[in-house]
Amino acid sequence: MKNRLEEIRKKRALKQDELAEILQVSRQTISSLENGKYNPSIQLAFKIACYFKMSIEEIFIYEGDENGGKGE
Repeated sequence: MKNRLEEIRKKRALKQDELAEILQVSRQTISSLENGKYNPSIQLAFKIACYFKMSIEEIFIYEGDENGGKGE
């Protein structure tokens, strides 16, 4: 899943550790999210969206599953 978290965070002049403290996660979690190495739980995605006053879809871009969207 791609995301715009780094872009949005930088526009707000926030450091990774500052955002991590606000969201009550580690800085490594923020880094992994931004690098696409980690997909957030639905709770964390909602926390991020609420903090930035955006929808989840504005931040996280779902690209379908690995089977081309066939569901099997």
